[in-house]
Amino acid sequence: MLGSGFIGRFYAESIQGQRTRDRITSIYSRREESAKKFASDYGCAHWTTEMEEAVAHQDVDVVCISLPNNLHETAVQLCCKHKKAVITTKPLGRNAAEAKRMLEAVEKTGIFNGYLEDLVYTPKFLKALESVKNGALGRILWSKSRETHPGPHSDWFWDLEQAGGGCILDLGCHCVEIGRNFIGKDIKPVEVMCWADTQVKPIAAEDHAIGLVKYENGAIGQFEVSWTFRGGLDLRDEVMGTEGTIWINNFLRTGFEMFTTGKGADYVAEKAESNSGWLFPVGDELNDLGYNHMFTDMFNAIEKGIVPKETFYDGYVVNAVLDASYKSAKTKLWEPVKLDIWRGQTGLSKPSNLVEFDADHYLIKEEMTHYGAKKLILKNKKSGVISERIL
Repeated sequence: MLGSGFIGRFYAESIQGQRTRDRITSIYSRREESAKKFASDYGCAHWTTEMEEAVAHQDVDVVCISLPNNLHETAVQLCCKHKKAVITTKPLGRNAAEAKRMLEAVEKTGIFNGYLEDLVYTPKFLKALESVKNGALGRILWSKSRETHPGPHSDWFWDLEQAGGGCILDLGCHCVEIGRNFIGKDIKPVEVMCWADTQVKPIAAEDHAIGLVKYENGAIGQFEVSWTFRGGLDLRDEVMGTEGTIWINNFLRTGFEMFTTGKGADYVAEKAESNSGWLFPVGDELNDLGYNHMFTDMFNAIEKGIVPKETFYDGYVVNAVLDASYKSAKTKLWEPVKLDIWRGQTGLSKPSNLVEFDADHYLIKEEMTHYGAKKLILKNKKSGVISERIL
């Protein structure tokens, strides 16, 4: 494990708790006291403040990167040097150029690579995605993902050089990949329109943003991200197709509500802002946030010699979309997504929205009225006149 902070501990809880046969054998931290404490808490036989020492350790099969964004590339290059399988937290890079270098390095070396995008492994998301892939929603038209909270836990997130961006990079990476999964990861994102601003926090990066990602087949992905939201961690997804709609609430309001004066309730849930009053605990954070399913997928893929659900390539595509988002936030224009490496479909166009009814009409809508009659809304093919027909 590279990194002993907030996310490293979440990962450790899942890695050593889900399959039971996986162990963290070495922990690297930049601070000696943190490395020692992590090693003690999770039974690690080896700790170090030298990153390469941890990567090269003889008992290490897989390197898990849970470091600040500016250290990802260094860590990946060390994994390539020592030919160790690598899985890394999101985002892959601070920008698409970094992500591309990491992608090319692991593929050139031939090592296993996994992108730890936990929010596409949540139980609710996996069930929703299965329904989408089975055609329950028809052709996907629109996906919306929202992640908002009062801000990250560690100091480096707030530093533009180390983090590479603000809430767009920190949270938008989740939302974009959620949209890609629903719309189809083989469908090319082509352009982005994004608004971003620094509304509350005294930082150089953005703390609030809204964006639209247009896909080659006409589908639209929407993200809403903020470090200014008060009330906890809000994770919600929506997806709409020609045959149906799905709404998901992953966190904050999940059917578990509790009132307390604050006695004995120091920790309630991630990003919770209060320990008194009406609170919304989470039954199993590791599972509800997708960590268990994510690591199970990664380790099973390694053992079977197959590709996991999320790879460095996915991280690269996400970084390219976020690069376009940042550019659009400055220019106030639709900005193209620049993908030097694209492995999906090409040359797609928006499908026709004309539904044949009869030789003379297209069907706009069919509905059953409250008085028992079926009503049709039709459009004449030649004249374009809209008419009603009661059956």
